[in-house]
This record gives sequence, structure tokens and C-alpha cells, in this order.
Amino acid sequence: MLETSARLLRLLSLLQVRRSWPGPELAARLEIDARTVRRDVDRLRSLGYPVESTPGAAGGYRLGAGAEMPPLLLDDEEAVAVAVGLRTAAGGTVGGIEESSVRALAKLLQVMPGRLRHRVDALASATVAVPGRGPSVAAQTLTEIAAACRGSHRLRFDYRAHDGTASRRDAEPCRLVHSGTRWYLVAWDTDRADWRNFRVDRMTLTPPHGPRFVPREPPEDDIRQWTSWEVAVGQYRYQARCTVRAPAHEVADRQSPTSALVEPLDEHSCTVRAGSNSLDGLAVHLALLGFEFTVHEPPELVAHVARLAARLNAAAPGGPAAPNGRGPTHDGGCTDGPTHDGGCTDGPTEGPPTA
Repeated sequence: MLETSARLLRLLSLLQVRRSWPGPELAARLEIDARTVRRDVDRLRSLGYPVESTPGAAGGYRLGAGAEMPPLLLDDEEAVAVAVGLRTAAGGTVGGIEESSVRALAKLLQVMPGRLRHRVDALASATVAVPGRGPSVAAQTLTEIAAACRGSHRLRFDYRAHDGTASRRDAEPCRLVHSGTRWYLVAWDTDRADWRNFRVDRMTLTPPHGPRFVPREPPEDDIRQWTSWEVAVGQYRYQARCTVRAPAHEVADRQSPTSALVEPLDEHSCTVRAGSNSLDGLAVHLALLGFEFTVHEPPELVAHVARLAARLNAAAPGGPAAPNGRGPTHDGGCTDGPTHDGGCTDGPTEGPPTA
């Protein structure tokens, strides 16, 4: 049988692993009787751990939320995961948590066994972080939005569109989506009576927020896929669909989920959908993927690619003459190249049209 102090730590570890434990099962795990379980639970309570109990045959014990954070017990893999997460958060896209992440990481490393600290330090020394291109978002803003999503409370906020136009919004929040460089809110816009996604860095929350609402069915079962479509394709004037003769995973590796959607056709080809306000931007994006492709729509892009191909052929030594003797006309083109995040820079990047 475990000594009292070791048994308390074991009991605390079990309570942190599962949501609820029947008393007899805890007693069996700890090899003690139900009366000793009750005494050990009282000891944990005296130490500040909010252990809740439910009487009866279907009752049991659970670790509740207290007024302060109690010490947590982490196994080896959990401790390494938390340390890596804190190190990443110190340089991530959530603003305002860098300093607190560093402080928490220092506390964790101080008590971490040498074998685990060596793993964390090895990862840190072998890793070079590339600064993200996306704007940072205040942690308080994200937590406030997340709380509104969880509690089904309307959000009121000022919104700045891509062209600088400002508007006041009232929305029923559904989910937060992180693309790796930007945060988006998927929400039902009450004024426009439609689903929208909003760039969180362009939102300024204006509490007090609205009343509670009955959650609606999301626009799609896969919120990430829906957001990718709206950001990469749905908001733009030209929406391309083409077949790329390469495996889907190879094509997906060459672009972000907010610059194009990749859907496998078979093991050797896939469908790519992308959007832009520029035909040149779309043509260049597809060409620089580095694979053979066929454009199916829109008709304007099919014709534009044919003209561009002829002009490029004419530019090669001994090639045929270009139509009209001119190079490709620039119609506002994409300045981001093949890895643009959410289409070319002359189009909006906050989601579908909001007018």
C-alpha cells in the first residue's frame, strides 16, 4: 500500500486525468477502502484542491475549478508538450502573452527532471523560428470571443474591411479558426442574415455584447474547410478550377490552405481551386506550382492563360510571334506570388463580401 503522501499524489493524478471517478473505482486503483478515499479527498481540499463529490450509487469525485490555480501533475510527455507549447507561444501570433509564456516556461524548466529538460533544450537549440507574416492578436480579444462562442452570446464590434471601410457589426459567433498566420471568426451576421468570416485583427470589440442566442447549424460540418474556401476562393471576382497532374499532397505542400483548396482526384492528379481579383495573379500562381495543369473555369481565365502562353512562347528564341506583338497585359496582378495568403493583395482577405 502506498504511503499517505505518495497516495495523495496518486489520487490527485487520477483526478486530473479523468472528468469523474466513482468512489469504488478510485479505492480499487489506490488499493484502499472507501473510507480512506474520503479522508484523502478531505486532505486535498485542505490543500486548496476543489474536489467535488456526488453521493449515491451513481456518485463519485471530480476535480472542479477553484479560485486559484492549484499545482498540476504532468507526466513526462505532457510536461515536454507544455514546454514546447510555451516556447512557441512566446513568439507566436497571439499578442500579449509572450512575457507570461516565458515566465511560465522558466518555472516549468526549473522543476523539470534533467532528462526532460535535455529533450526540450535539444529541440530549442535545433530550431530556428521564422517570424510569421500574420498580424498578432491580443490574447484578451481571443478569450473574449471564445467565451462568447461557448456561451452563445452575441458579439458587437467595429470592423475594418480590406479597403479601410469601417462598419459596426452584430454577430452570433460560432468558431475561431487559426490558419497559421491569421485568426478568423466564423459567425452569423445578423444584419446581413448570412454566414461571414471576419479577420480577428480587424475587429475591435465594443462591449457590452448582446443577449444569448440559440446556436444555428454551422455553414458546413467542416468549419476549417468552409473557412479555407471563403478566404481562398469565395470572396474573389475570379474563381479558378483546374486539374493539376500531380498528387494532392505534393500540390498542397506548395501553398497554404488560405491560398487555394486542393482536392485529390486520384493518386496522380488533383483539383485546385483558387481565387483572385486578377487574372494575371491566378495564372502566375498556377504556373509557379511547377506542375502541368489544365484550367476549366472561369472562361476569362481559360482565354487569358492561352494568350499568356502564346506570348511566353513568342518570347523564347525562335518562338512564334506573339498576338498583336505585345506582352501580357497587367490587370492589377498579384504581388504575393505562388504562396500568397488568401489571394492577391489587391483583393479583400477578411472573408466573403460584407456589403
